[in-house]
Amino acid sequence: MHPTAIPTSHTASGQNPALLLENQLCFALYSASLAMTKAYKPLLSALGLTYPQYLVLLVLWAQDDCPVSELGERLFLDSGTLTPLLKRMEAAGWIRRQRSTSDERKVHILLTPQGRALQTQAACIPGQMVDALGCSLPELAHLTQTIQRLRDRLQTAQPADPT
Repeated sequence: MHPTAIPTSHTASGQNPALLLENQLCFALYSASLAMTKAYKPLLSALGLTYPQYLVLLVLWAQDDCPVSELGERLFLDSGTLTPLLKRMEAAGWIRRQRSTSDERKVHILLTPQGRALQTQAACIPGQMVDALGCSLPELAHLTQTIQRLRDRLQTAQPADPT
């Protein structure tokens, strides 16, 4: 057996442990993601932001004038998800979309003064989340790096052909 293979022998109740919900990494990540988003909700609601909008702003606060394509790559969002999100953010006055003068197919996203001002208002959120998580900064950094490596592996992995 491959050293990383999940055992498929059945439990005393006849259940295959590989098919138990509590043994699924995917469910642990999914439910942790839901819990994380729920923890952010009251902090972001106070600023009038949703979690996806906050993620867009995090990218723009680090690099204003970002092409939509790069924003999508950074956030792992396709244009069908990103475009309506950006339109709502533009309507709220936080960003503006601008066609490239050198290539009209490209659209750049720029912060407005209102969008830039949200950075100051959101500055306390990371610290509040660290407190809510109850982990040390080194532990959180290690966990983040581990999850990022897992994500990167999944993006490059080819699923095994079941045939």
